[in-house]
Amino acid sequence: MNKTEYSQINETLYHEILPNGLTVYLLPKNDYHKTYGLFSTNYGSIDNEFIPYGSDKKVRVPDGIAHFLEHKLFEKEEGDVFQLFGQQGASANAFTSFTKTSYLFSTTNQVEKNLTTLLDFVQAPYFTEETVNKEKGIIEQEIQMYEDDPNWRMFFGILNNLYPDHPLHIDIAGTVESIEAITAKDLYTCYRTFYQPSNMVLFVVGKLDPEKLMELIRTNQAAKEFPPAQKIQRYFPESSSSLITENTLQAAIARDKFVLGLKGLDPLPTEGRELWRYKTALNLLFQLLLGNTSQNYLKLYNEGVIDDSFGFEFSLDREFHFADFSGDTDQPKKATKEVKEILLHFEQDEGLTEKNLLLLKKKMLGQYFQSLNSIEYIANQFTQSLFGDQTLFDFPSIIESIELADVLKAGRSFIKEEALSEFYMKPNV
Repeated sequence: MNKTEYSQINETLYHEILPNGLTVYLLPKNDYHKTYGLFSTNYGSIDNEFIPYGSDKKVRVPDGIAHFLEHKLFEKEEGDVFQLFGQQGASANAFTSFTKTSYLFSTTNQVEKNLTTLLDFVQAPYFTEETVNKEKGIIEQEIQMYEDDPNWRMFFGILNNLYPDHPLHIDIAGTVESIEAITAKDLYTCYRTFYQPSNMVLFVVGKLDPEKLMELIRTNQAAKEFPPAQKIQRYFPESSSSLITENTLQAAIARDKFVLGLKGLDPLPTEGRELWRYKTALNLLFQLLLGNTSQNYLKLYNEGVIDDSFGFEFSLDREFHFADFSGDTDQPKKATKEVKEILLHFEQDEGLTEKNLLLLKKKMLGQYFQSLNSIEYIANQFTQSLFGDQTLFDFPSIIESIELADVLKAGRSFIKEEALSEFYMKPNV
């Protein structure tokens, strides 16, 4: 078992790759009463075209199947796993993103029993046509619920503009039509392909004895038989440059909404640390340009072009990277025009100074250190922030290494006029 000391944040991380390929991280925090476990597979909603385990022919599975599989893993022949966690004093949950599916529990007691339950239920699939068909109605209701959420629809509206030929624009839960096509056989095909231990990460943080807990995990995994690991072959559309420049949707909303999307067309760094530095540099750039303490934000706010609903996000994961800037406004066209001008002429922006960057880096580090008080934050962010051998705890050195020249270089690489797209939501007349 490898041990890494992070003296700046006073943390010790234990790490081991088991013989079956499962990667395990343990983070003891013995001044906490709670323990949080997260078991993730590198498999999400965009992974709908691939070569199944043991085959040499590509298949295309129905949209939403990763999320459907997440739901179904909790249901076993002997009952619902949620109830078992509850009887053991733990709460459990799961979530599916574009690229990952994660299962988790939190508890203040019976850590070993709950961790064993987590490992065992995720690694023991049970699907029948009867239970699959029963689940369809539940997930269809979930899909319809999200269709009533204006912000959710706006987000997927801009994704459809930016990635019209890529599965990223499809709702994580799929569509009512795609869900109807899912079979138990499909679920087993996806499970065998993507739930290989070598494609998974286990992270446990909280009150724990790392030696004792790692031995439990080793014993649990050694007692199970897994097929030999097989390299996963995923397929995505070859053309990534297609883009819809503008779209409008009418909906049951009280006020106009706008979102300006910016698609990443530039080649990304391949080395983990440089990739994370690139992502952080762009986050710093957007904060300097349009963060709520920036000159541009205050100007647009005072002019009534934006309000406190305005925000932005930069997303970077395997197969995609993009930024979106959105909010409610009475002047949607003016809002997108102003934000677009700020982005396209960022190098002339008076707010891009060494002094402002230093203040922002200090603020970002402060928020980071404060967030480390939450073991839920640590667990969820840790599995989302694995850049090669870089982990969540390398973030302070990442941010300290970034200078204004890095921010400008990242902006020049990412911001391109031909990569911009506008999406509007208007109230029903």
